[in-house]
Amino acid sequence: MRVISGIYKRRHFDVPHTFKARPTTDFAKENLFNVLNGYIDFDEGGITALDLFSGTGSISIELVSRGCERVISVEKDPQHHAFIRKIMNEVKTDRCFPLKGDVFKYIQKCHEQFDFIFADPPYALQELAEIPDLIFKYNLLKPDGLFVLEHGKDQSFEKHPNFVEHRHYGSVNFSLFKAAEKADGQPTL
Repeated sequence: MRVISGIYKRRHFDVPHTFKARPTTDFAKENLFNVLNGYIDFDEGGITALDLFSGTGSISIELVSRGCERVISVEKDPQHHAFIRKIMNEVKTDRCFPLKGDVFKYIQKCHEQFDFIFADPPYALQELAEIPDLIFKYNLLKPDGLFVLEHGKDQSFEKHPNFVEHRHYGSVNFSLFKAAEKADGQPTL
């Protein structure tokens, strides 16, 4: 696993072979961040992010590297959570907060909004299709924020009211969502 850009650019982290996680490929990650640059100004500073189903922490370390002020990484698997903590300790950052816990419980109890949310659940997860609805139901995204869901090719979110675009890179699919704006500039759910 390597960091594509930012202060930790070209840093490599060896993911243990025993991991069950399917990390986002470097090719897909690089292309995704090229797309994200059209939505989010990472150089602006003050960006907060939430990485759900963090797995290896690949997206979290990329977000920290690109200057996010605060990244919360939620991962249930103890081995994966420990690996994310190890990476963040290795680069000596205090901008990432790895949490060991269930993503769905976290979403329900979270009282914070984020500029960017990324979710990379297991493609076979039964509740995967519910994740966009939960993000907007619990109002986790700032009005001008962006939510990206990684998923398999068999799912489409194009009819979701907050869907803005779909990108795919090989077998990796990303659906992007934004909060809809009301006439008064306030987000709608």
